[in-house]
Amino acid sequence: MSHDLTRDHPDPLSDLLPPLALDRQRIVQSAAFRRLQHKTQVFVAPESDHFRTRLTHTLEVAHQARCLAGLLGLNADLAEVVALAHDLGHPPFGHAGEKALNECLHETGGFEHNRHTLRIVEELEHPYPDFRGLNLTLAVRTCLAHHATPFDQAGAHPLRRAEPPPESRVVDLADRLTYALHDLQDALYANLLTVEQLAQASLWRAAYTDPPPRGPNAWRGYLRPAIDRIQRRVLEDAARHAPIATLSPEVEAQLAELEQLLLTKVYRSEPLVRADDHARRILAALFDAYCAHPNQLPERFHTRLRTDPAHRVVTDYVAGMTDRYCVQDLARLSDLEPDS
Repeated sequence: MSHDLTRDHPDPLSDLLPPLALDRQRIVQSAAFRRLQHKTQVFVAPESDHFRTRLTHTLEVAHQARCLAGLLGLNADLAEVVALAHDLGHPPFGHAGEKALNECLHETGGFEHNRHTLRIVEELEHPYPDFRGLNLTLAVRTCLAHHATPFDQAGAHPLRRAEPPPESRVVDLADRLTYALHDLQDALYANLLTVEQLAQASLWRAAYTDPPPRGPNAWRGYLRPAIDRIQRRVLEDAARHAPIATLSPEVEAQLAELEQLLLTKVYRSEPLVRADDHARRILAALFDAYCAHPNQLPERFHTRLRTDPAHRVVTDYVAGMTDRYCVQDLARLSDLEPDS
């Protein structure tokens, strides 16, 4: 399948690098990509180095997408590049931060991180003086406009069409599979989930075929082989439906069952709900603080107040922050009087 690899503007390196290699470089060198290393995946402000961040999740999705695209005979370079960019629009504190911003903007269209990803690559990142955006190929931007999973619904965008590009669906499945397998691993390490609870999911029972482990942490030696077996089952099933990244009804039901188990036992667990509530209060308070003190915005954002609504400028700034900077900035603003 051919893809439109044209750009809106000439690129100074277009004669040195293939189009998708150039897109990859633009994404991984962007400020938004760097900040993913200090943005929450599931565990807010994790104290342990073992838990995923939004950046490590992104890298794992990119690897999974490249493997799956290769199995399906699709463009693996395109799938990998789209995966590297798919979470650039996530605000601080993961989905808790997204809910907070969506509530803050409920009267002005809300906030959705997939839409914001496209806003970042098309507008907010501006490494070139003559135009805004990363100047990505039309193929990459079209795939980003279609990104959707059970937890992420693509927002309206001019590039959306009736049938999404097959590489976009590859990234969707890679994202789902990465979420399930690696959130499962993090939840076990955090003692929010047990092997006995995982046995409720048929996908796990079929993969965890080793002898029962002895001792409270003996499962760690069996975890990687089990995850590899689940990954193999899902990828092999998807490969049977080439070139479309879809699953058989049986495997789709098994993956959905595992996702539901994670939802009830992990995402809705008391420690994560408490941490998410705290994160939402922080982000909402920071949003309100900047709306009350717009003169505190950095100059490049403050100058936009001449042409853009304050809520739009504040959202663009706050959504780009890391978790820790968000906390630090709220402390700085908390004692200020409202602007007159």
